Amino acid sequence: MIKFQINGRDVSVDADPDTPLLWAIRDEVGLTGTKFGCGIGMCGACTVHVGGRATRSCITPLSDVAGTSVTTIEGLDEQSNHPVQEAWRNLRVPQCGYCQSGQIMQAAALLQDIPDPTDDDIDAVMTGNLCRCMTYPRIRQAVREAATAMTGAQDNG
Repeated sequence: MIKFQINGRDVSVDADPDTPLLWAIRDEVGLTGTKFGCGIGMCGACTVHVGGRATRSCITPLSDVAGTSVTTIEGLDEQSNHPVQEAWRNLRVPQCGYCQSGQIMQAAALLQDIPDPTDDDIDAVMTGNLCRCMTYPRIRQAVREAATAMTGAQDNG
């Protein structure tokens, strides 16, 4: 039995410790916003936060998250909408949408680490998240919009 927190609630998963976190999230916990893409950690569709860090859940063994806190797209901001989610919606970033939960989770981690990123910062951090629809210009614009919203909110708070 592996115990950890997901989106602020305690869970216990009875699965092989080598089971990828992605499958525990989807099949055992029932949260399906995190997507399977490549299965080798190269596309970013499965990105979640483990202990606040962007992590590829398809290659993270369940045993690695024992006792930690995992945040999925469903828990990014349960009170309202995270500024990254708002920017994504405002700019209509997704086309097919499949990769977008991973894109949003990676962008949220980026803005946690670099509150006022340059385009080079955005490109460097977001490069590992692939979008088959090629919405990269809108993704970059949405990250900039969210950064502005977040730093404005921090200045007023």
